[in-house]
Amino acid sequence: MMIIAVNGSPRKKWNTATLLKKVLEGAESQGAETELVNLYDLNFTGCKSCFSCKTKGSKSYGRCAVKDDLTPILERIEEADAVILGSPIYLGTVTGEMRSLMERLIFPYLTYTDPIQSLFKKKIHSAFIYTMNIAEEQIEEYGYTTHFNTNENYLRLIFGEAESLFSYDTYQFKDYSKVLADRFDEKKKAERRKEVFPEDCQKAFEMGARFAQK
Repeated sequence: MMIIAVNGSPRKKWNTATLLKKVLEGAESQGAETELVNLYDLNFTGCKSCFSCKTKGSKSYGRCAVKDDLTPILERIEEADAVILGSPIYLGTVTGEMRSLMERLIFPYLTYTDPIQSLFKKKIHSAFIYTMNIAEEQIEEYGYTTHFNTNENYLRLIFGEAESLFSYDTYQFKDYSKVLADRFDEKKKAERRKEVFPEDCQKAFEMGARFAQK
């Protein structure tokens, strides 16, 4: 059993990375091999619209033809038994690096057929972990639900199974006194990080353990 987690945050030791590490700890507790990929360590681009992945008879049919630091990651995901993508929400969506990964990971496996089908060679577990600055009751107001559902539907279409884990109202700065962030109550943020974030970590651990058992 091999489980890969992909960190779409530029921070390697904060909310998103912590949750992804908990997923992998859960998987390791059940004997799975794991790997954590930090996208911001890699030099890569999004889709270049070459359509080699859609061209009949192409050596890259069903695969991304672009060669860069992301290429070996895509190859390892293809051999994995589960993949977990993690990203903070920036301006209402995932980070640019995560979006570029999704273009390169998902688009080549989508067929231009009716109905759309997946060229991914097997069914695996997949999930998306999101961290965000707003509270759960605000996600409809900000339009996040549509974005989350779209991402989960794409993962399910390609890989067969998908789920999402949400960490709301996260503690964003190590020292709120050094930044202009008057709209946030630092005390409440700190209390939530102490009381609620550990629960999110436990959910992530349990996700990894479940994925490793199936």
